[in-house]
Amino acid sequence: MANSRKLRSADLAERVAAEVLLLPAHSSILIGLSGGVDSVVLLHLLHKLSARFSWQLSALHVHHGISPNADAWSEFCAELCARHHISLHIERVDIAPLRGHGIEAAARKLRHAAFAEQACDFVALAHHADDQAETLLLQLLRGAGVRGASAMPVLITSDLPACGLGRMAGSSISLKERPQSASRADSPSLVRPLLHCSRDEIMAYAVTHNLRWIEDESNADDSYPRNFLRHRVLPLLGERFPAYRGTLARSAQHFAEASMLLDELAEQDAAQAIEGETLAVSALRGLSPPRAKNLLRYFLHRSGALMPQAVQLDDMLGQLCGARQDAAVCITYGNFEVRRYQGRVHVLHAMGAFDPDLVLAWRDEVKLDWPVLHAQLHFRRTAGSGISLEKLSRAPVTLRLRHGGETLRPHPNAATRSLRNLLQEHRIPPWQRDRLPLLYCGDELVCMTGVAIAAEYQAKAGETAVQLELRGARTGKS
Repeated sequence: MANSRKLRSADLAERVAAEVLLLPAHSSILIGLSGGVDSVVLLHLLHKLSARFSWQLSALHVHHGISPNADAWSEFCAELCARHHISLHIERVDIAPLRGHGIEAAARKLRHAAFAEQACDFVALAHHADDQAETLLLQLLRGAGVRGASAMPVLITSDLPACGLGRMAGSSISLKERPQSASRADSPSLVRPLLHCSRDEIMAYAVTHNLRWIEDESNADDSYPRNFLRHRVLPLLGERFPAYRGTLARSAQHFAEASMLLDELAEQDAAQAIEGETLAVSALRGLSPPRAKNLLRYFLHRSGALMPQAVQLDDMLGQLCGARQDAAVCITYGNFEVRRYQGRVHVLHAMGAFDPDLVLAWRDEVKLDWPVLHAQLHFRRTAGSGISLEKLSRAPVTLRLRHGGETLRPHPNAATRSLRNLLQEHRIPPWQRDRLPLLYCGDELVCMTGVAIAAEYQAKAGETAVQLELRGARTGKS
């Protein structure tokens, strides 16, 4: 039995070495370390291989604070990394604001956010073949489409397009086309070196090398869907279908390939349909319902929006394409809104209520938060273009909201115009018109950001000036 364990241990080490062989030498690799047996084995394996490949290893432990033992787990991880001379960062997160997503989903979101902020080339995660099977079954039981059923890829590179799926779930890692180090401007790539290893193989390796790890008491609670599959369903499945892990991994790869084909089709349909941050309704109307839904799904994903349920997507497509031309279409789901304006689809975060009497003072800051649009106002110094700084110095400068009846002369030789007309002329969607910041000097309206500057305040040639730019908000211009 002992010899069998040693053989399985050696086999596991060589398989992991083969998986990570093409990761560039001298890469910085951060290990997601929970303290459980999977991540402890991953740390042990990568530490053994690091000298061969000249990797720079570090680790991150996310302290969720859910378990009463969370502090002890952090201490365990600190001691483990100290023994291996691996630097460890402990990230403490507050799960309370995300509990509505469920504890597991909230914890996962916070972990991924923590990983994305790390300065490294790769984040190594300890997911294995049993995790892959559980993930695929969970996604299917939730009614996921082919993207969700693709489960986990071995590698997700940071330089993929927004809708890319990374390497296929069953494929080995290949980085021949990748630069020698990841761009610091991007999130690190994710790599899962144990994805083709079973839980039994990982446990055998841990026992053979006398490794110590922690046991999360929540793993025994089968009220969690994943634990229910792990402890009650998959053992029974394994009795009848011993090779189910590999079979399900192949299915996940087929789903991933199908998803990539659907993305390629959506990219073709989007070439003429998506302009900036908007999608042409006419393009949706011109496609078959399945293809239109694929394009709409692609557009939402590209915009960073939550994926709607199948029923929500059907309703969304029906309203966008079927509502009368002058209807104010607004579909709200989760924290997002999908709107239609002048034949184009807009997707944005639900903006919520705001204080119409908001007034912010500007005292020469480079940027100011504009909470009404969850955005920032940036003030950029220029010469001869923008708002005259000399004229702004004559009275206190404030930012306010539109209340109706405001007027402005946009050019020296133009007539005074109402903001209402200017907003329509600039094709600002109705839902944005009362939220755009107005800049005042004393009681005089100087400008509406992104729309017009009052002629009296426009800088002359060579004059020191400032230009305003609203960042972080979809202004909805077509």
